[in-house]
Amino acid sequence: MSAASEPEVIFDPFAPGFTDDPYPAYRRLRESDPVQEHPYGFWILSRHEDVSALLRSGHSVDYRNTEEDSAARLQAQAMLESDPEYSETIDTYGLSMLDRDPPDHTRLRGLVAKVFTPRSVAALEPFVTELVDAALDRLADTAAGTGSADLISTLAFPIPFAVISRMLGIPDGDHERIRELSGMLVRTLEPIGDPELLVQINRARLAMQEIVRDLIDTKRERPAEDLLTALIAAESDGDRLTDEELVAQVILLYVAGHETTVNLIGNGTLALLRAPGELKKLHDAPRLAANAVEEMLRYDSPVQQSRRITLAPYEAGGRTIPKGEFVIAALASANRDESVFGPDAAELRLDRANARAHVAFGGGPHHCLGAALARLEARVAIEGLAARFPALSLAGEPVWNGRINLRGLDRLPVSVG
Repeated sequence: MSAASEPEVIFDPFAPGFTDDPYPAYRRLRESDPVQEHPYGFWILSRHEDVSALLRSGHSVDYRNTEEDSAARLQAQAMLESDPEYSETIDTYGLSMLDRDPPDHTRLRGLVAKVFTPRSVAALEPFVTELVDAALDRLADTAAGTGSADLISTLAFPIPFAVISRMLGIPDGDHERIRELSGMLVRTLEPIGDPELLVQINRARLAMQEIVRDLIDTKRERPAEDLLTALIAAESDGDRLTDEELVAQVILLYVAGHETTVNLIGNGTLALLRAPGELKKLHDAPRLAANAVEEMLRYDSPVQQSRRITLAPYEAGGRTIPKGEFVIAALASANRDESVFGPDAAELRLDRANARAHVAFGGGPHHCLGAALARLEARVAIEGLAARFPALSLAGEPVWNGRINLRGLDRLPVSVG
């Protein structure tokens, strides 16, 4: 078949098997239509050069800058109108820094960054190490008793959840409910077509807001040495976070910060298990751990996509994207781009020299504020795994969570050897 007669490649994240392995589809997109105007009313960029440029371009993340009939605006409107009885949930909707443009984003990020410093993150390493050691003990005990253990529920999930809870100063009694609610709220980062799911998400948002508001009131009465108290006190030129902004940022830290690190540890471990030579390499040379995390971020991105809305006509790959268009920056595709990472871009190689050229943490003004914390947690976790369990292996089929954007594992059965 000639190139001219080949069927058109249309990005379809709902195709069977896509969420288990989206990378063949991304490769076809890079090769055939890297700046695609999708028939569903959005654009998608799949090459590293175009994705990286868009992330740094200064275009919008606010859905209100899309055209009136865009899919993004219609989904946001459906979110707000899905459950009139719970209309108060709009209080914090769209107020996190993830959803705001400058100058609002600059102000919010600046206030949060005052307490989310490299020094405060580095100080957490002993606590993270203690958590990982205890989780590895549980992993060994469970595997010894049953022959296998689930790495997600034993290690990948509890570590980042415990860390962010400790940082914020959340009482232990609230943890289980917050886990349940954040698991529902993370669905807002996915395409949603089910009206009943929108209702469930809105009710989870309301419940989460109430918990966080109560915590803020408690911290105001009894300040402590924690991130939430510091966020309440954070000030720049007389400016502080409002109560609703505080609630929105705390929810963002739980939902985006926690879930993405679960994916980083889980997806990264699965990649190691499927490349046992790389696991041995890490066991033999623990100094590789930091670069190994960068390669895991590149190889199987915890967040697969980012978004921008064009504020003016935008040039990409020889095409012009009009103003007001919703554009998907396919981070996962960019991170497998052979023009940047070489002909073996689809392989895991822990000593890859340019692994850190990935865009897994986004870029530009919205580069992930929690990148240093995610790197710390993943480094300690995978270094501990490789050191303690050099014969770690799969003990069954991994179960993916079925998500398009925050694509990760629900279960990863392992044997410790």
